[in-house]
Amino acid sequence: MAVQALQSSGVGLRRILAHFPEDLSLAFAYGSAVYRQAGPSAHQQNPMLDLVFTVDDPVAWHEKNLKKNWSHYSFLKLLGPRIISSVQNNYGAGVYFNPLIMCDGKLIKYGVISTGTLIDDLLNWNNLYIAGRLQKPVKIVSMNENVVLRSALDKNLKSAVTTACLMLPESFSEEDLFIEIAGLSYSGDFRMVIGEEKAKVLNIVKPNVTHFRELYGNILQEDPQVVYKMQQGRLEIDKSPEGQFTQLMTLPRTLQQQINHIMDPPGRNRDVEETLLQVAQDPDCGDVVRLGVSSIVRPSSIRQSTKGLFTAGVKKSVIYSSRKLNKMWKGWLRKAP
Repeated sequence: MAVQALQSSGVGLRRILAHFPEDLSLAFAYGSAVYRQAGPSAHQQNPMLDLVFTVDDPVAWHEKNLKKNWSHYSFLKLLGPRIISSVQNNYGAGVYFNPLIMCDGKLIKYGVISTGTLIDDLLNWNNLYIAGRLQKPVKIVSMNENVVLRSALDKNLKSAVTTACLMLPESFSEEDLFIEIAGLSYSGDFRMVIGEEKAKVLNIVKPNVTHFRELYGNILQEDPQVVYKMQQGRLEIDKSPEGQFTQLMTLPRTLQQQINHIMDPPGRNRDVEETLLQVAQDPDCGDVVRLGVSSIVRPSSIRQSTKGLFTAGVKKSVIYSSRKLNKMWKGWLRKAP
């Protein structure tokens, strides 16, 4: 399985995991504290470690975590695990973040998402939030034997390849592909203008091409639509209308629906397949797909960031946002002549 290529046996990550309830179907670490990035993050001292915990029963997990880590939560802890789980599942992108936590001598941020919500996002791209993070290299700290989850993780990577190829020309480099893939979950994200450095995608990919290759190499070799010239680091994709239609038909359901919404004139109510057939023959097919991705990411990122005011609390939200803005400002200063 492709995602297993980046499994980590890091003792430090497992020590942090020991501070939390054990009932996890998946735990992974991501971001600049795990994989080196270019830009401002490259000069950051002790960057915050980002973690995501996937749990089968959010109410039971939060109940145990409140007993172990009461101080991690905002005022919502006073309302109990059921309300916390309701906020997690029903608002934003289905994930509950506790940021700016000192754990085992390390500053961390951790998010909690239900296994069912994650599987749905991996398969259908409802929010492309945690699914988007899993399209980039991550460190798998813990994963159980949930076959459905493992299959969904692979499907998410394959969908990322297909979507990126639709937005690229007939021939392109590995780096071109990985930049498109890494940019999917940032497409339309308002934080790319407010708080996040605009060159973030390039800063993620350039130092980590080897890790992206480990993650996607097998998928590219097995994809019948792709000619992967590994030695040259080049790829070719079928850009005929027939080839593009085949690719469009395998896209995640929510992305197909968004494309249909963009292309379907008011009152026509065409079915998705008819719209995708039209898009496959359109010279601007890639631009339409990009708009579809943005229309998923933009509202999702806004909802999740708004939710953070409640899950993190106002004080932590201000501190966290200040750290982001400070990193962006330092990046601008380094680029200035």
